[in-house]
Order: sequence, then structure tokens, then C-alpha cells
Amino acid sequence: MGARGRRRAGQMECVLAEALLSQSRDPRVLLGALCCEEASAERVETLRFLLQRLEDEEARGGGAGALPEAAREVAAGYLVPLLRGLRGRPAGGADTGPAAPQRRRVLRAAGAALRSCARLAGGPQLAAALAEEALRDLLAAGPAPGLDGAEEARRDLRAAGPAPGLDGAAEAAVEVLAAVGPCLRPREDAPLLERVARAALALALGGDEAGPAEGAAALVAGRLLPALGRCGGAALRAVWGGLVAPGAPEGPGRVGPKLLVLSALAEKLLPDPGAERAAAAREAGPDARRCWSFWRTVQAGLTRAEDALTRKRARYLLQRAVEVSAELGADCACTPQEGTGPSLFWWSEKKKDELLKFWENYILIMETLEGNQIHVIKPVLPKLNNLFEYAVSEENGCWLFHPSWHLCIYKRMFESENKILTKEGVTHFLELYETRVLPFSAEFSEFIIGPLMDALSESSLYSRSPGQLIGSGSPLGLKLQKFLVTYISLLPEEIKSSFLLKFIQKMTSRHWCAIPILFLSKALANIPRCKALGVEGLLALRDVLQCTMITHQILLRGAAQCYLLQTAMNLVDVEKVSLSDVSSLVMSVRQEESFGRGTSLWTELCDWLRVNESCFRRPSTCSSIGLHETSSLNAYVKNLVQEYIKSPAWEGGENCCMPDWLEAKLVAMMVLLAIDVEGMKSQYSEKRRTQNVLRIFLDPLLDALVKFGTNAYMPLLKTDRCLQLLLKLLHTCLLKGSGTQDVAHTDEVLTLLQNFVMSTTESISEFILRRLTMKELSSVSDLDRCHLYLMVLTELINLHLKVGWKRGNPIWRVIFPLKNASIRHLQEMDRGQEPTLGRQIQRVVSMAALAMVCEAIDQKPELQLDSRDAGATERFLSSLQLNQTLQKPHTQEDSSFFEESSSSQGWGKIVAQYIHDQWVCLSFLLKKYHTLIPASEDEILEPILPAVQMPIRTLQSALEALTILPSDQVLPVFHCMKILVPKLLTSSESLCIVSFDMAWKIIASLSNTQLIFWSNLKAFVQFVFDPKVLTIAAKIKGQAYFKIKEIMYRIIEMSAIKTGVFNILISYCCKSWIVSASNVSLSTAKNYSELVLEACIFGTVFRRDQRLIQDVQTFIENLGHECAANTVIENTKREDHYVRICAVKFLCLLDGSNMSHKLFMEDLAFKLLEKDELVSKSRTRYYVNSQQHRVKNRIWQTLLVLFPRFDQNFLNRIIDKIFQAGFISNQASIKYFIEWIIILILHKFPQFLPKFWDCFSYAEENLKTSICTFLSVLSHLDILTENIPEKKLILKQALIIVLHWCFNHNFSIRLYALVALKKIWSMCKTLHIEELDALTSIIESSLNQVENMHGAGNAKKNWQRIQEHFFFATFHPLKDYCLETIFYILPRLSGLVEDEWIAIGKFTRFTDIPLDAGFQWYLSPTQLCELKPGDWSQQDIGSNSGEADNESEWSDVQKKIIPWRNNVPDSDLELVFQDRAAKLGKSLSRLIVVASLIDKPTNLGGLCRTCEVFGASALVVGNLQCIRDKQFQHLSVSAEQWLPLVEVKAPQLIDYLQQKKAEGYTIVGVEQTVKSLDLTQYCFPEKSLLLLGNEREGIPANLIQQLDVCVEIPQQGVIRSLNVHVSGALLIWEYTRQQLLKQGDPGS
Repeated sequence: MGARGRRRAGQMECVLAEALLSQSRDPRVLLGALCCEEASAERVETLRFLLQRLEDEEARGGGAGALPEAAREVAAGYLVPLLRGLRGRPAGGADTGPAAPQRRRVLRAAGAALRSCARLAGGPQLAAALAEEALRDLLAAGPAPGLDGAEEARRDLRAAGPAPGLDGAAEAAVEVLAAVGPCLRPREDAPLLERVARAALALALGGDEAGPAEGAAALVAGRLLPALGRCGGAALRAVWGGLVAPGAPEGPGRVGPKLLVLSALAEKLLPDPGAERAAAAREAGPDARRCWSFWRTVQAGLTRAEDALTRKRARYLLQRAVEVSAELGADCACTPQEGTGPSLFWWSEKKKDELLKFWENYILIMETLEGNQIHVIKPVLPKLNNLFEYAVSEENGCWLFHPSWHLCIYKRMFESENKILTKEGVTHFLELYETRVLPFSAEFSEFIIGPLMDALSESSLYSRSPGQLIGSGSPLGLKLQKFLVTYISLLPEEIKSSFLLKFIQKMTSRHWCAIPILFLSKALANIPRCKALGVEGLLALRDVLQCTMITHQILLRGAAQCYLLQTAMNLVDVEKVSLSDVSSLVMSVRQEESFGRGTSLWTELCDWLRVNESCFRRPSTCSSIGLHETSSLNAYVKNLVQEYIKSPAWEGGENCCMPDWLEAKLVAMMVLLAIDVEGMKSQYSEKRRTQNVLRIFLDPLLDALVKFGTNAYMPLLKTDRCLQLLLKLLHTCLLKGSGTQDVAHTDEVLTLLQNFVMSTTESISEFILRRLTMKELSSVSDLDRCHLYLMVLTELINLHLKVGWKRGNPIWRVIFPLKNASIRHLQEMDRGQEPTLGRQIQRVVSMAALAMVCEAIDQKPELQLDSRDAGATERFLSSLQLNQTLQKPHTQEDSSFFEESSSSQGWGKIVAQYIHDQWVCLSFLLKKYHTLIPASEDEILEPILPAVQMPIRTLQSALEALTILPSDQVLPVFHCMKILVPKLLTSSESLCIVSFDMAWKIIASLSNTQLIFWSNLKAFVQFVFDPKVLTIAAKIKGQAYFKIKEIMYRIIEMSAIKTGVFNILISYCCKSWIVSASNVSLSTAKNYSELVLEACIFGTVFRRDQRLIQDVQTFIENLGHECAANTVIENTKREDHYVRICAVKFLCLLDGSNMSHKLFMEDLAFKLLEKDELVSKSRTRYYVNSQQHRVKNRIWQTLLVLFPRFDQNFLNRIIDKIFQAGFISNQASIKYFIEWIIILILHKFPQFLPKFWDCFSYAEENLKTSICTFLSVLSHLDILTENIPEKKLILKQALIIVLHWCFNHNFSIRLYALVALKKIWSMCKTLHIEELDALTSIIESSLNQVENMHGAGNAKKNWQRIQEHFFFATFHPLKDYCLETIFYILPRLSGLVEDEWIAIGKFTRFTDIPLDAGFQWYLSPTQLCELKPGDWSQQDIGSNSGEADNESEWSDVQKKIIPWRNNVPDSDLELVFQDRAAKLGKSLSRLIVVASLIDKPTNLGGLCRTCEVFGASALVVGNLQCIRDKQFQHLSVSAEQWLPLVEVKAPQLIDYLQQKKAEGYTIVGVEQTVKSLDLTQYCFPEKSLLLLGNEREGIPANLIQQLDVCVEIPQQGVIRSLNVHVSGALLIWEYTRQQLLKQGDPGS
């Protein structure tokens, strides 16, 4: 309560004490009377009043002689037992019962009474004894404080831990110590005070967790520590020593409790400016301002994101320190802990004004950040710029203020739960160096690597700014790049290396999402070249590369790898790293994603190696054999190849596992890098030919390969490694893009390599033939070798096909024996031999070899070995036992089998591969002999090729295979089903439906498996949506037809979750329909027009994170060849836009003169209009850019594309639907499309004009503003009448209609009508129509009046805007008819979200459906494409609208009132309201507000907030349960916690009002009555009770009789009453205003 309130309370207590003393002058009698009965709060408080009165008399020298003895008796006989009796609460328990407030009241009163007893006792013994006993109770509840001294204090802190809650005894002990502590003698009782202080500190610092310990800390800090602070001396030194001791526990958990203690003792730990004492005495006490640890605690508290109360305490301490320093006027400084640099806090009287300004702005910013409201915070941020101006000395450019203060602000913003505020903070920090140069600070570097990078890990920060185009890049990403480049350039050279290393290591310390790691990598790659990183830096970059591999966004992953490799080239000190270190880093980059040969990145790396090849650190163990005199790179690569080809020391015999591919990949990459570097050098100086160098590199490999066919004893691992290297060389050498290298040179390298390899073909092919056919592969690990051999054989076949296939070449001589041997082995196995491991492995190998041969022949008909007639091979393949499971080998023969199978593939995977290869062979057979497949098996009695001629059995086997095979092995089964289903759909429809279902289940289960999903989906679509299948299903219209449609809709549904799925389906169907180009195919397509319809309107509304990923991917794609990932990674065109593009380009290819095409388009148009009606009915009001808006937009875009193929007969059937669509309330973009298509129809077919005129004759109340659509069409009357020779009648009709609408009461309609009138009248004047001369003066005067409208009101602005609107000023319905206008320009100008803009470049890039070279509908020839939305939509904004935003600092900003005293008592919420208010420094008035008649929780919540803000003494409500209502809490914003609430039900109000009258209150009613007084004329008494009426009925008549006065609020308006909350707020403020005036004028 305020000072006056406290004085009044004291006076009442004095009156009570005097009344007691007047009855008996013997205090012992009075005290005995009060102590004889059961204790109650009122009795103990009366005892306290009496003892304090006796204490005052004793101080004046008028006390009785027996008083000390009486005081000791009261203390020992009554108060101490009473306090012991209050120990009933269990340890750590919460005191939540109804008696808890009463119990605390007794505790407080008993403690105060004990203090008076100690003072009256006549000596220090009683106080010391009470303190000793209380200390024992306290130590029993908390950690033991240990021995005397600083070390013991530190032990106390270490022992504190998470302290338990205070039990009843300890709580009483705190009250006793708080009461008697000030009575102890500072000098004599110093040891006791120190022990008490250490115990209190240990308990207070134990409150780092919520719960009982937190309550204990709050009680100790709120009650005991301030009391000990008043003792000064030893107690204060003990507490201070424990807080700042060097060994004191630190950490985030300790900040809150420390600040709790510091804020409780703030007045004692900071100098007292008002104390009159000597300077020496003032310096004797602790001065927290000079302590480094104190300020670090305050800074930690300022940034404590999760705890608002801790932040408030930190701000309070900072504010108090500044206030104290200003009042003292003496210089002071906190010595830096490091010994150099600016002080954490300093004060100089000479710079007082600057310091006050700095700290005022600083505290304002920190306070404003508490609001988390960006519109409030943003205007304050310019003050942060001022802080930097104050903080740096203009004279020497050094820091005046410690930079950690500025970083606290940024950290607070970074950790905000409001992401917009976080982004604002990050952006502001990244812009620091754009306009200023700040001195170097180690804290800045640590902050960048710590909090800044933590903040940058949030992907949402990188979103585009409003108005930015898709693919334009992230503004924050660009700022990050500029910042890092600038900051690194300003770093001292000795710091740069360590900073960059820590920065990169930080990138490995957490899981980064794709977008942050991309922009961080891009920023690093743009740092200018410097020698900053060594081996440790390369290792860190390699770790980052491995971190980027876990994200699913392949393009972003590839781009990040490109930038990280560029970072290495820019920042590595080549003298500190070896070529081996570089090669291991490059190996971490995935060649298939970012580093293909021929890309710009490959060229850049080659150039870097060329420039630095002589500078790399040479390993001490390097034996440079040959070429060392020429190049360290060449010597390294030659040595690398030689060491690789050598037979490894760990040769493991015939059954050893195949070596890892990683080493082969490294050697191949380094060979090709070195040869390309050599090619670069030969361009500059002809030192040696590329062929010689490549020959020197590959000599060891070629020598080994040539010996394969003749050296049967060559170590197995050596052959494996040679073949692996051969494959990797061929794969890596293939160019991924043109890059900047000379194409002739790159082709030369590939040609040379292929020639070298072809020279070894005979040896390799003989070796492979021997290994595959001579039963040399007999273990599980040999299956990997089989796969290797077959891959090499395939590559050799491809090489020979490229140079020209010749019969008799080495490959020809291998394929035929390999096929025959494989068949022979498989036939032998079928003869019932024992299934040993060797035989079963040979069986798998033979089937794999046969499958490879079949695949090679299928893809390359030149390899065809037999005639088209069925030979032995075909008969064997056709007779295979499909899905035959390989029997597991017997265990006794080879005990190592199980170890092998468990360490390698496992037998199940082996069997799956075997079955897979069977179906590969069968797929080849079915393709070759598809013409022999019968529609029914009944036709052939003795089939020559059973698998071909018995298709039902084969399809059943395929279904069985789908249940056996794993999902990654089903492709050949799908290929077989594609051939079989069209043949069987008519005769075995049910079997085909089962195959559809089973195949779809496999696809649905694969949706999260990225690697194999797309190939399987493509095969599935080709099999289910095969044109033959679709035609047959549509013809018979059976269950298969509906099953196909069901699957179609399931695919569309899946595409909403997995982008790109629908693309596969629509692209395949459209291409197949176009390729057929027959009437049959389009008539079939008509049966599936829903597919094209869904494609035309397809497009999901993405979540914000999905849209962000798409934006960044578009940004990377727009970089083109500048980013190598674009060259390496094929653009899969899986964006949703490509679905619509495919459908639109398909429609553009249709020919309106072809009847089947015409019928298809008309059917589609009907369905589109029906879909539009359905969407319109689904929701009467749809918001802009909603899914409904987008779908309708896409419908009308498609109708516009189809329009040129519509004839008059068809339009006659749909014209009413189109006009009806214009009457619906549409979003702007749809309105423009409907208007456009109506204009095109009326231009092409003027005979529809009568129907158009009829549209204006509907009842006006039904038209509303939709008539604007038709008036907009009318404004293009010149286009409508182009094909009409006689225009006069049309003009007269148009003029009559438009004049009628010019007088409409709706302003918007009048505007549109005036635009149309202006156009029509200009045409009339051009044609000189005499019949209209009578109207000339009226129309022209009306138009002139509109044109010359005076003033700057909205009417004139809107008239200007509508005339400059693109649809009337620039848009030409005929010239602008093109795909660009329909899909890009119009959506952009009409405010559609960018997701709906389809750039014309996407149409041209999508080549799956080619348009004719002469297609003219792409680009708009007019200026419409140059317009921006701002050109017409924002012209009503004044020219000075942006000035305020450009100001460097706003003249005034929002500042919320924050009571500084609201620190320690915040945590003591169980104090009675008056005590809490007093401790808060809050002034309570004597106003009571009675709201018992109010029903609505919103009104009660608002009143509660108003009463708390203006300090009402109480709010009376009808039911206290209302405070639990969410609406109440939403309006009260926790005011009920700080305001006394009293429950008085409405029937009890008369008694309550009469009681308050008796207490001296004036009852004031807020009501309009005959005798009511004007609020402006009424003077409120100090003790006023305000009665508010019910929302509907006001104050009842019976209660009006209880009022002393009625007050009404003067009104000026028509409405006769105000809301009850508003009325109450006005009167509460008027009362408060009058009381403030009285306090300000003592004479009043």
C-alpha cells in the first residue's frame, strides 16, 4: 500500500494498543491475558500490536520495570511453543489447505512479536538464544553450512544441490531468524550471523528447480536475507563472499537463484547515495558494481529465455546500479577479469549524459523484447544502432562498453519463441558490418560460433520476403554471405584460422536441415581465398560433407557439397596438406550428385590442382617412382595406381570377400583429375601428350588385365580390384556436362581410355567366361564377384557396340558359350542332384548370366544369336519352373556356409535374386514372341513355348512372384504383366483385376523408399495404364474399367503427399494418346477424361516448410551451370506445375477439326463447368488463395485454352453456364478469366449478344456487385463489335444499359458503369450517331464532372485507379491471348499467390509433349508482361507513406510500464494481497468496486484488469469461480493474482452495502436516475464503493435505495448506454485522477 495507507494502518494499531493499555497499566496482566487462551491470528496480531506499543514506551523511557521479565516470559512461555506447534506440515509438502493463509498470518505476527520481546528483554541473550535454536531447525531442513570462512561457504554452496522444500519447523525458523536477526550485535554475534547467512544462502541457491526447493528459496530470499542485509557487517560479507567466491558453482541452473538473492539484497550490495557517512565507511561495504561475477550473472539473467521472472530481476539490478551510479556521481569501474579490454560496467561523471542515454536505451530495448510483439519491437531496433555508436570510441576505435551487453540483446532475440522476432534479430546482427566497422572482440567470435549459428539452424528464417519472386534466393542467406565475407576480412590474421576451423566444426556438431547447411556452405564458399585451413580443417569439412548426406533433398544436398568443396579450394593452405588429404576430402563428395566429370566444379578443381600441385606437403614416406621430376600430382597418381594394383598383404584365399569399392573409386577419380590437369597444361605449353601420361598411369592396370586370360594363378583379390578400377574409370570418365573444358580434349580422354580397355577385352572376357562357367564360383561371397563380372561384361558389350559390332570379336566369342554353359548348368541342376552349396551357387550364377545375356540382346538387337524362330534357348526359358525356391544346402557339407550367409547376403536374398533373374529371362521371351500369346489357353493343345502360349498360368505365376519377391526385385514381373494383361483382360478379367490390386499394394508400401519407388511406379503405370489395357477396359466396361479409375484416384491422392507421382501417370497417358494419334486412341481417352480434368486442376496447397524447400530448389536451379549439382542431377520435373503443363500441352495438340478430338474437348469442357459449379456450392464464401479459389482459377484457365476449338453449336449449350458463373461472387483472378472468355465468345460469335443483354435485366437485388463482371465486358465493346458491320444499334443498346447502372446506389457499380460509359461514348462520337445527339450534353458534362472531381478524397482516387487498372488500360483480349498471359501474367497481376504462377519457360522445358515449331501461343506481344501488381493496386498510398519506415530512429515508441520493485515478492504469491502490494511498492486506493450484478465473464475479466491497474482495494464479484473461465482469463491477463477478490452474491448485496456504510464508505451507483449527478461535477470521497449494474437491467430499484449518490456519464451520441466494463473503467479512472490530484496538492 502507499505511504498514506501505511500511516493509516499504523494509526489504527496505535488506537487499539492504547485502548488495551487504558484498561490496565500493568503490562504483565495484559500480556498474560492475551497468552492464556488458544492462539488465533487476531490474538497473536493483537499481542504484536501491544508489544510494539510497549517497545515504543520503553524507547521513550516510560516503560515498567518488570517489562524485561514479562517479555522473556511471553517469548519462552508462549511464542516459542506456539512456533514449535506450527511444525505440522511434512517436509517438502505444499501448504495448500484453507488454513494455510491463516497459519502464515500467525507465523508473521509471532515472528514480529518475538522481535519486540528480544528488544524488551534488556540484553542480547534472548535474541542470540532464539537465533541459535532457529538455526538448528533450519540446518535440519537444508544443507549444512560447514565451518567458518570462505572455503566453508563454498562447501555450503556445493552441498546445497537441489534443496528440499522447507518443512513446518524450518519455515518457522526462517520467520524467527528474520525477526530476531536485526537484534543481534554486529560485532559480538558476528560468528552466529555468518552461520545464519551461509545457511540462508545455501537454501536460497538451492531453488534452481521448480517445486518445493523453489518455494524454500523464495521464502528465504523474501524474508530472511533482507533482514540479514539490515544487520550489515559479517552477515552481508558472508552472503556476498558466497555469491562471488571463485569456486562457486556456475551454470544456467544457478542464474535464477543467484539473481533472487542479489535482488533481495540489492539495496545493501549497492552503495546508498542518501547515507551520510564517510567515504572510507562507504567503501568498507560490498559494491556489486565493481564485481565482474555480479555483472556476468546479470547478463546471464537478461538472456534467460525460459524464465521471465529471472529476466525481470536482472533488469531491476541493472536499473538500480545505473540509478545509484548517477546519484553518487563518483567514478567507478569493474576491472576486466581478463586484464585487458573494456570494463563490464563503469561510470564517469564527465560522461554522465552519454552513459544515462546508453543505459536508458538499453533497458528500454530489453523491456520491449519482453512483449514479443514485432510491431512494438521493430520501431525500437534503431536504438540498438545507437548503442553501437555510443559503444565505440570515435578517437581510437576501441570498445567503450563491453560488447557482451549488445550480444545479450541479440541472444534474447534469437531465443525468442516468436520466430519473426528471431529472424529480425538475426537479420539485424548480419547487417552490423554493412554501415560500420566494429573493433575486434573475442566475444563476438564466440557469439557467432555459438548463439548465432544455433539461430541460423532454423530453416524458416530463410524464407523469401513478401513480394520476392520464387527462386530469387533467400534475403537472409545473402546477408549471411556478405556478413561472413566482411567479418573474415576484418579478423586479425592470427585469429582467422582458428575462427574458421571452429565455425566449420560447429557445422558438424548438430543435425542441420538441408536449407541452413546449404546457405552456410554457400557463405563459406564466397570467402576470398586465404591460407586458413590445414589438415584439421579438411577433416572438419569432410565431417560436414558426411552430415549433409542425411537429408532427402538431393539437389540441395548436391549444391551444399559443391560449395563445401569450393570452400576447401578457397581456404586450404596447400603447404599444410598433402594430396592424400585432398583426395580423401574429394572422396566424401558424391560424384553422382555434385562432382561429375565435365562440370564447372570439376574444372575448377583441376585448375586448383594445376596451380598448386608443386606446393602440397609431401609425406615423409612418399616414394615417388618416375615422373617426380615433372609433377608431384602425376607422381602421386602413378604411385597410387601401382600400390592399388599390387596384390594386398591381406590376401585371403579363394573364399575371401570381395574388396570394398571405395579405394577403386578414389584411384579412378585421381587418375582422371590428373589427366585433365595435364590436358589443361598442354593448352598452355606443349609439355607432353595426354596419351603418354594416361598410358603411364594405367600401365600397371593394363598389364594386369592382359594377363587375366593366361595367368590362372593370379590372386583373386587382385583380379577383383583391377576389374573394380576398370569399371570406375569408365563410369567416372563419362561427361556430366559441357562445363568449361574443351570438348575435343574431354572426348579424347574418353576415347583413349576406351581404346586402352578394348585392347584388353579378349583377356578379360576369357577370364570372366572361365570364372562363370567352370564352377569356380562356389561360395556366398562369390555372388558379389558374379555381379562384378557381369557388370564388366555389359560395359565391354557397350564399348564394342559404340565402335561398331563385328561378328567374331572377343565379346561375340564369349556370349554364345556363356549362354550355352549357363543353360547346361541349369539343366544339370534340375536332374535331382544333391543341393550342395557349390551347386546352388553355380545355379544362381548361371541364371544371373543368362539374365544378363537376355537383357543385352533385348536392348541391342545386333547381339541376336538365333533366328526369330523358337530355338533351344527359347524352349528352355519357356519351360523354366517359375518361382522355384532354391533348396538350402545341407549344413554338414560346409560348416562355414552359415557364417558366410549371415555375414553376406543371406540365403533369402540369394533366392530372391535367382527368381528375379528368371523373370528377366521370361520378360525377354515374352517381348520377342508377344505375337504368339493367345487370348485363351484353349487354343493350343501342345504348346512349344509353354510360358508364352499358356499366359494364364504365367500371369498366376507372376502374382505368386509378387508375394515372394522383395519390393526392389519386382520390376521384371511388372514388365511381364504389361505384356500379358492386355492379352487376357477380355477372357480373364478377374485375374487381371487381382494383378492390378496386388501391384498397387506394392507401390503403396514403397512410397517412403526413395531409391526404388520411382522405377517401380513407372513400370506399374506402364502396365496398368497401357493404351491397350485402357481401350479394352473401356470397351467392355467391366470391373477392370472401374478398378483402373479407382487406382487413378489413389495415385492422385498419393501425389498430394509425395510430389511427382501424378506426373508419371499423366505424362505416360498423354504421350501414349498422342503417339497413337488415331481416332481410336482419343475416343478411348474420352472414357478417362477425368484423368485430364484432375490434371488440369491439380496442385496442392503446400505447408510453409514444403514451400520453402521448393523455393530454395528453384533458386539452385536458376543458378544453372554455375552450380555443378544442376549439371549432374537430372531435373526430374516432379513439381506439381508439370502435371498441369503436361495436360495443357496435350490439349494444345488436339485438332478441333478431328471429330474424336472435338468430342474429347467438349466432354472435358462440360466436366470443367460442372466442377466449377460444385466448387462454388461447396462454400459460399472462399478466401483468396484458398484451395477452392485455386481450383476455380485452374478450371477457367483450362477453358480459355480450349476456347479456340469450340464451335457455335457447342457454345450454345454452355453459354448459360458461363454467364451464370459471372453472377457468382468471385475472387479477382476468376472474375478476369470469366470476363475474358465472355469477351472472346461475343467477339467470335456476336449472335450471342442478345443473351448478354439479358444478363443486365435480372432483378437488381439479386445482381448486387456481380453486375460489375458484365460492365467490365461492356468496357471492351470495341472488341465485341469488331466483326459487326452495323454497330449503331449495338451502341444504342449498350448506352441505354450502362446509363441505367450509372445511377446505382453502390459506388463500385457506378465506377464500373462510368468506365464502360466512357468507352461506349468515345465509340459513339467516332461513328457520329445522330440519334444520340440529344444525350451529348448530359453525358459529357457527367464525364467531365467525374474527370475534374475536386479534392483528394477516395472517390477521385478510385476513379483514377480503375481507369489505370490493367484490365481496362493495357489488357487486349485478342492480342494477349497466349499461354503466358493465362498462366503467368494474369495470375501475377490479380494477386494470386506465386505458387499459381507458371512461367512460360517451364512450358518450353517440358519436352515430354512436344508442340509444333510454329506454335504461336507462348508469349504475350503486348506491354502487359511488363506491368507489376504495384502499378495499379497501390496507387492510393501517398507519396510520403514510406518516410516513417526510413527514419533512423523513431521519435516515440511504445513502452510498457514495468514496476521495478516487482522482483523478490513476485515469488511469494501467498502473502495476503495488502502485504504483497506494499512489498511491490504498489499504492492501493480506498476504492471498492462491486460487480456482483454483472454476468458476462468478459466484462468481469476486463474490470478485474482495470481495477488492478488503477490500484482498487478490492473487486467484489457474485461468484469466485468466474476467475477459472477462459474468457475471463483472456481479458484479465493474470490481474486476479494481484487484486483482492471478494465474493458477495447478489441477494447478499444489501447487507454488504449497509456494512460498508457503517465502515464509513460512500455508496456510489453508476446509473441514470432522476437525481443522478454528472460525472464531471462529482467529487469522490476517499472511501468510495462503486456499484455497477447488470448488463441488461442496470441497478435494481431496491439497491438504488441503498445508494448515497448516483453518477452518470455525460453523452453526446445517439446510443443511450455504454458497456458496463467501459462505464466502470471511466469512473475508476476519474476516482484515481481525483485522488492523484489531492496527493499532489497537500493543501487540498
